[in-house]
Amino acid sequence: MSEERDSLFAGEQTMIVDFAFDARVAAVFPDMIRRSVPGYSEIVSLTGLFGQRYATPGSNIYDLGCSLGATTLSLRRQIPHADCRIISVDNAEAMAGQCRAHVEADPGTVPVEVRCADIREVAIENASLVVLNFTLQFLPPDERLPLLERIHAGLRDNGVLVVSEKLDFANDLSQAFHTDLHLAFKRANGYSELEISRKRSALERVLVPDTLEQHRERLQWAGFRWIEPWYQCFNFASLVAFKQRPDLAE
Repeated sequence: MSEERDSLFAGEQTMIVDFAFDARVAAVFPDMIRRSVPGYSEIVSLTGLFGQRYATPGSNIYDLGCSLGATTLSLRRQIPHADCRIISVDNAEAMAGQCRAHVEADPGTVPVEVRCADIREVAIENASLVVLNFTLQFLPPDERLPLLERIHAGLRDNGVLVVSEKLDFANDLSQAFHTDLHLAFKRANGYSELEISRKRSALERVLVPDTLEQHRERLQWAGFRWIEPWYQCFNFASLVAFKQRPDLAE
């Protein structure tokens, strides 16, 4: 994947517009997300383990909001069933186009279909695993539960959903603590105060985070029987939700 350095919010700018996953973002996305999202690489890598453990023969695996395909490839390389199919969806053609190129260059054998489409309009069918890595937060809040309900309905009885998100915190001290560490993380990765401020302004009306409790409640409302946070680094976390309560005694 491209290693072009993210400098989108540096230099002179006449105005700050809302963040969009356009060609300029796609060109620098690997560097941007590595330097902006603590734990991103670990979450993507470990998501592949969910494919290894929970993808079932003959099923579909969905990567909703696939961006350039990092999660798709992690899943493809670890799913043990050749008769599975991965369906990777992104509504930005700049992202979906590069995802297709990365899939074509990958030697994996599990079939991958890349679609440029709105995830709210994609049918979820015969799914054993669905992944929403840093995607739900970009949907309007009132459209999140309907999507999760559709995912729940499209999962097999033993199906699993992985949701990774930036978190908000109801407690002011917790919010200040995690925000401070996140800002320190971005500074340590070479972002200037100006870049941090401009990107925050560009994202504030586009990315609306929820608390961990809100994620739990919404997943329960959608019908999931067991929900467990499995990873957190500062104000970024990932949860797993099971359609049925899993039997982990084996």
